[in-house]
Amino acid sequence: MADTFAPLMAPRAPPLVLASASPSRAALLSAAGPQFETQPADTDARAVREALAGTPEDGATLPPADVAEVLARAKAERVSAARPDALVIGADQILCLGDRIFEKPADMEAARETLLALRGRTHELHSALALARGGAVFWTHTASARMTMRDFSLAFLGTYLAAAGQSVLTSVGAYRVEETGIHLFARIDGDHSTILGLPLLPLLGALRREEALLS
Repeated sequence: MADTFAPLMAPRAPPLVLASASPSRAALLSAAGPQFETQPADTDARAVREALAGTPEDGATLPPADVAEVLARAKAERVSAARPDALVIGADQILCLGDRIFEKPADMEAARETLLALRGRTHELHSALALARGGAVFWTHTASARMTMRDFSLAFLGTYLAAAGQSVLTSVGAYRVEETGIHLFARIDGDHSTILGLPLLPLLGALRREEALLS
């Protein structure tokens, strides 16, 4: 990463590793200044989500925010075990509409179906963070945002998908609010960094307390 803001790093700061493959998370953290490496965690997030979600009948259902935290912890622990010298940031995000948890769309038709399901309704994004050192998580935080899509026309939907292209497949909600996806919404309640999957203010505060950043 660029070292423009290197003075923000504390003297003798431990290596900082972001355990995520998300370009949006990496861009957010990079813009904030800390020097870090990116090392995605090799976890089957979908399988974990399905196991944690359970069904109301078996009594195993976890709230979506808790599912996000478990996934963030799993990512941080896995990478931290391989990098015990580093501070490892695990992050995960869950999108839910009522009791339904959404996955990233597999193709453009799935993206269209996702957006039709969310159209004219309010869904929630739960973004969880975990910090780990030496293979163990020692700090977590979860923030949520409420996203209300407007009742857009089918003509708009087709135009939007054509303009956004394959980028919609990288987002669980088939939108990127930092780009043309903002046109889908009537109201957004929540911090911008939370919406992008990396709540920055609590994370930076935790890094300062761990003397990774100057306080």
